[in-house]
Amino acid sequence: MSQPDHVVVLVLAAWRPRAVAWGFMRLVLGQWPLRGTPGLLFTRVMGSGEDGGFVLKPGLDHHGLFLLFDGEEAADRFVQASPVLAGYRAHAREWCVLKLRATSCRGSWAGRTIVPTRPAPDQGPVAALTRGSVRASRLWPFWRHSPATQASVARAAGCELAMGLGEAPLLRQATFSLWRDQAAMDAYARSGPHLEAIRVSTQGGHLKESMFVRFVPLWIGGSWKGRRFDDLFAAAAPANGPASPDPAPHATGGAAPSSMVPA
Repeated sequence: MSQPDHVVVLVLAAWRPRAVAWGFMRLVLGQWPLRGTPGLLFTRVMGSGEDGGFVLKPGLDHHGLFLLFDGEEAADRFVQASPVLAGYRAHAREWCVLKLRATSCRGSWAGRTIVPTRPAPDQGPVAALTRGSVRASRLWPFWRHSPATQASVARAAGCELAMGLGEAPLLRQATFSLWRDQAAMDAYARSGPHLEAIRVSTQGGHLKESMFVRFVPLWIGGSWKGRRFDDLFAAAAPANGPASPDPAPHATGGAAPSSMVPA
């Protein structure tokens, strides 16, 4: 049996003020609008904390969509032609789409794991996803440490993007971060707040399921908090392999071109 060719597409959106109700309905509808998407193996529709942070106060204007595809062709087809993604762009004041391959994965997400299909790059950008299902009896100890950890990620040297995401308020949480290079990510992983959060989570038995994934980004479309990522990929092309032409224009709300040469 051949190894699965897992490719992740992560969509981040910040809704226009008049589109917050539309965005909230994406959470209500969940995975239903994505049924029948070719090559789609796994989906999670997520909200976020205030201003996209990992905080107790909800942020109804921020949203995340995690999709696992069988192969780049299916992932590219979704980004180019999905009416679901077109709706996200039309209603967002800012959006960001990332295509990723895993370099390592520990744990699972609702029983699903991600098969690594790339080695860790020697240079260029890398990304990480940490998610966990918190035991209801351990909510307070878990959240007591989370704000400090999230703040430390956002301030860390070399962190280009960080966002807190959640499937269910308080209980099922995730953090996604994009880093300038492996050295920057590793330096943060050895820092005090991160080590303390890991210690508390593992020794305290806070999580009933968890997953920790490292990725190499293949491309990024759009922008996040005013930041575009062209410069990262200019440096990453030799390390991470030839990048696909960006199927999602960096100008917010633009339409995807009708063709693209897959990476």
